[in-house]
Amino acid sequence: MCYLIQDAENGTLLALKLGFSHLDSAPIYENEASVGKAISSSGVPRERLYVTTKYDGGDIEAELRKSLADLGLDYVDLYLHHHPKLSEGGDHAKAWKEFEKVQEKGLAKSIGVSNFGVADMEAIFASKPKILPAVNQIRLHPYNYAESKPLLDLCASHNIVIEAFRILYPLTRAPGGAVDVVIEKVAQRIGGTPAQVLFKWALARRVVVVTTSENEDRLVQYLNTFSLADLTSEEIDEIDAAGAKGSPPESNLGPVATEQVAAIAARLGIQRF
Repeated sequence: MCYLIQDAENGTLLALKLGFSHLDSAPIYENEASVGKAISSSGVPRERLYVTTKYDGGDIEAELRKSLADLGLDYVDLYLHHHPKLSEGGDHAKAWKEFEKVQEKGLAKSIGVSNFGVADMEAIFASKPKILPAVNQIRLHPYNYAESKPLLDLCASHNIVIEAFRILYPLTRAPGGAVDVVIEKVAQRIGGTPAQVLFKWALARRVVVVTTSENEDRLVQYLNTFSLADLTSEEIDEIDAAGAKGSPPESNLGPVATEQVAAIAARLGIQRF
């Protein structure tokens, strides 16, 4: 789960109550304190949770310790370098050595990256790291799958897990495209929803899905994805082919969400997020 809203306490509590265990936060989302409150009051044992947060600039160890204080935790399960632009002087190798140190100190069980492209990953590999990134969390959906394939293959060759946000992009940001027709047809076959088909597509691609919602019915639907039939290889290929035709123009997220995403992108110094 990933919450971009600042006060994520209620949404996190709901997700935990329903059975979610993977929580995704970041200083730039300004949600670590509220996620920490939810963890504390949920009654869920720490060992049953998988908590991720991210590095958003500054001294790497000091920033992680601040995040841990806000989350009320002794360690996170995964600490991600949130964006290549955050490496001081563009030196990913130097930044990664600091990430290795926080794992060695037990502040993070695993370390990884987010939004890193092929060249960024290769810069880390070239430094002969002691610890490889466990994860690369990226924007991924059928409309950008083909262009992302070199990165996916590179990460797979180093056993780096892909976590993906924006899997639901064809439904939430670019409806009306070629992918819609295919996923609606597949949804009828498996007795699910188009969103569940997109999750099934991601899982078939060995991708960990990171998504968000505060709607209980929708969260239950997401969890029920695992009980549905898997997609056939032909259906997966058909979704890929539809995505390769290109995305329709993006629709508006709504004023609040658009403002949040724009603010995050601006703070990271990028055009889109």
